[in-house]
Amino acid sequence: MNAEVTLVQIRGILPAHSGAAIFLGNEEKVFIIQVEAAMAQVIGNFLSDTPKERPLTHDLMSNVFQGFGIEVERVVVTELKNSTYFARMILKMENELGTKIVELDARPSDCLAIAASQKIPVYVSSTLFAEVEDMSEVLEQINQSREEEADSEDE
Repeated sequence: MNAEVTLVQIRGILPAHSGAAIFLGNEEKVFIIQVEAAMAQVIGNFLSDTPKERPLTHDLMSNVFQGFGIEVERVVVTELKNSTYFARMILKMENELGTKIVELDARPSDCLAIAASQKIPVYVSSTLFAEVEDMSEVLEQINQSREEEADSEDE
Protein backbone atom coordinates (compact mmCIF):
# COMPACT_ATOMS: atom_id res chain seq x y z
CA MET A 1 0.00 0.00 0.00
CA ASN A 2 1.77 3.12 -1.22
CA ALA A 3 -0.96 5.66 -0.52
CA GLU A 4 -0.53 8.20 2.24
CA VAL A 5 -1.99 7.16 5.56
CA THR A 6 -3.02 8.76 8.85
CA LEU A 7 -2.29 7.16 12.23
CA VAL A 8 -5.42 6.57 14.34
CA GLN A 9 -6.34 4.80 17.56
CA ILE A 10 -9.45 3.08 18.82
CA ARG A 11 -10.97 5.92 20.84
CA GLY A 12 -14.07 4.14 22.06
CA ILE A 13 -16.53 1.29 21.65
CA LEU A 14 -20.28 1.83 21.98
CA PRO A 15 -22.86 -0.97 21.87
CA ALA A 16 -25.63 -0.28 19.35
CA HIS A 17 -28.85 -1.98 18.24
CA SER A 18 -27.26 -3.82 15.33
CA GLY A 19 -23.80 -4.46 16.77
CA ALA A 20 -21.40 -1.83 18.02
CA ALA A 21 -19.75 1.39 16.93
CA ILE A 22 -15.96 1.50 16.99
CA PHE A 23 -14.72 5.10 17.22
CA LEU A 24 -11.44 5.45 15.32
CA GLY A 25 -9.46 8.65 15.14
CA ASN A 26 -6.88 11.05 16.44
CA GLU A 27 -6.83 14.60 17.78
CA GLU A 28 -8.00 15.93 14.43
CA LYS A 29 -11.04 13.73 13.76
CA VAL A 30 -12.93 10.65 14.91
CA PHE A 31 -15.17 8.43 12.77
CA ILE A 32 -17.26 5.32 13.31
CA ILE A 33 -17.03 1.81 11.91
CA GLN A 34 -19.97 -0.49 12.68
CA VAL A 35 -19.01 -4.03 13.71
CA GLU A 36 -20.79 -7.09 15.06
CA ALA A 37 -21.34 -7.07 18.82
CA ALA A 38 -19.14 -10.14 19.35
CA MET A 39 -16.25 -8.52 17.44
CA ALA A 40 -16.58 -5.35 19.49
CA GLN A 41 -16.32 -7.44 22.65
CA VAL A 42 -13.23 -9.23 21.31
CA ILE A 43 -11.59 -5.91 20.40
CA GLY A 44 -12.49 -4.42 23.79
CA ASN A 45 -11.07 -7.46 25.60
CA PHE A 46 -7.80 -7.19 23.68
CA LEU A 47 -7.57 -3.46 24.42
CA SER A 48 -8.07 -4.05 28.14
CA ASP A 49 -5.83 -7.16 28.20
CA THR A 50 -8.68 -9.23 29.64
CA PRO A 51 -7.46 -12.76 30.42
CA LYS A 52 -9.07 -15.58 28.43
CA GLU A 53 -9.57 -19.23 29.32
CA ARG A 54 -8.93 -20.38 25.76
CA PRO A 55 -7.31 -18.72 22.73
CA LEU A 56 -9.65 -16.89 20.38
CA THR A 57 -9.44 -17.03 16.58
CA HIS A 58 -7.32 -13.87 16.53
CA ASP A 59 -4.97 -15.41 19.10
CA LEU A 60 -4.67 -18.45 16.82
CA MET A 61 -3.85 -16.23 13.85
CA SER A 62 -1.22 -14.39 15.88
CA ASN A 63 0.30 -17.68 17.03
CA VAL A 64 0.45 -18.98 13.44
CA PHE A 65 2.11 -15.76 12.29
CA GLN A 66 4.62 -16.00 15.14
CA GLY A 67 5.30 -19.67 14.37
CA PHE A 68 6.24 -18.81 10.80
CA GLY A 69 8.21 -15.71 11.75
CA ILE A 70 5.62 -13.34 10.29
CA GLU A 71 5.18 -9.90 11.82
CA VAL A 72 1.97 -7.94 11.39
CA GLU A 73 3.52 -4.60 10.57
CA ARG A 74 0.34 -2.53 10.50
CA VAL A 75 -3.30 -2.47 9.47
CA VAL A 76 -4.88 0.13 7.21
CA VAL A 77 -8.56 1.00 6.75
CA THR A 78 -8.43 1.80 3.05
CA GLU A 79 -11.79 2.81 1.66
CA LEU A 80 -15.56 3.02 1.99
CA LYS A 81 -17.75 1.55 -0.76
CA ASN A 82 -21.53 1.24 -0.54
CA SER A 83 -21.46 1.82 3.24
CA THR A 84 -18.86 -0.92 3.75
CA TYR A 85 -15.32 -0.24 4.98
CA PHE A 86 -12.38 -2.16 3.55
CA ALA A 87 -9.00 -2.78 5.14
CA ARG A 88 -5.59 -4.30 4.50
CA MET A 89 -3.27 -6.15 6.83
CA ILE A 90 0.42 -5.72 6.01
CA LEU A 91 2.59 -8.72 6.92
CA LYS A 92 6.37 -8.85 6.92
CA MET A 93 8.56 -11.93 6.94
CA GLU A 94 12.34 -11.90 7.10
CA ASN A 95 14.56 -14.93 6.67
CA GLU A 96 17.83 -15.97 5.05
CA LEU A 97 16.28 -15.41 1.60
CA GLY A 98 15.39 -11.80 2.33
CA THR A 99 12.34 -9.77 3.29
CA LYS A 100 8.87 -10.41 1.96
CA ILE A 101 5.96 -7.98 2.43
CA VAL A 102 2.43 -9.24 1.82
CA GLU A 103 -0.79 -7.22 1.90
CA LEU A 104 -3.97 -9.10 2.72
CA ASP A 105 -7.53 -7.94 2.16
CA ALA A 106 -9.34 -8.21 5.50
CA ARG A 107 -12.40 -6.99 7.32
CA PRO A 108 -11.69 -3.85 9.34
CA SER A 109 -13.03 -5.59 12.46
CA ASP A 110 -10.49 -8.41 12.08
CA CYS A 111 -7.72 -5.90 11.43
CA LEU A 112 -8.70 -3.94 14.55
CA ALA A 113 -8.80 -7.14 16.64
CA ILE A 114 -5.33 -8.19 15.45
CA ALA A 115 -4.00 -4.66 16.00
CA ALA A 116 -5.45 -4.55 19.52
CA SER A 117 -4.12 -8.02 20.38
CA GLN A 118 -0.61 -7.30 19.08
CA LYS A 119 -0.49 -3.61 20.03
CA ILE A 120 0.38 -2.56 16.48
CA PRO A 121 -0.46 0.69 14.66
CA VAL A 122 -3.78 1.30 12.93
CA TYR A 123 -3.86 3.64 9.95
CA VAL A 124 -6.54 5.08 7.68
CA SER A 125 -5.85 6.11 4.11
CA SER A 126 -5.59 9.89 4.08
CA THR A 127 -8.15 10.08 1.28
CA LEU A 128 -10.71 8.14 3.35
CA PHE A 129 -9.89 10.12 6.49
CA ALA A 130 -10.64 13.35 4.62
CA GLU A 131 -14.01 11.95 3.45
CA VAL A 132 -15.45 10.55 6.70
CA GLU A 133 -17.74 12.58 8.92
CA ASP A 134 -16.14 13.86 12.13
CA MET A 135 -17.83 12.26 15.13
CA SER A 136 -15.55 13.80 17.79
CA GLU A 137 -18.41 15.71 19.43
CA VAL A 138 -20.55 12.56 19.66
CA LEU A 139 -17.72 10.66 21.34
CA GLU A 140 -17.10 13.57 23.70
CA GLN A 141 -20.81 13.67 24.67
CA ILE A 142 -20.82 9.91 25.30
CA ASN A 143 -17.71 10.16 27.47
CA GLN A 144 -19.21 13.08 29.44
CA SER A 145 -22.43 11.13 30.01
CA ARG A 146 -20.44 8.14 31.26
CA GLU A 147 -18.43 10.36 33.62
CA GLU A 148 -21.60 11.97 34.99
CA GLU A 149 -23.16 8.53 35.42
CA ALA A 150 -20.08 7.28 37.27
CA ASP A 151 -20.04 10.38 39.48
CA SER A 152 -23.70 9.95 40.42
CA GLU A 153 -23.07 6.28 41.32
CA ASP A 154 -20.22 7.31 43.62
CA GLU A 155 -22.49 9.60 45.65
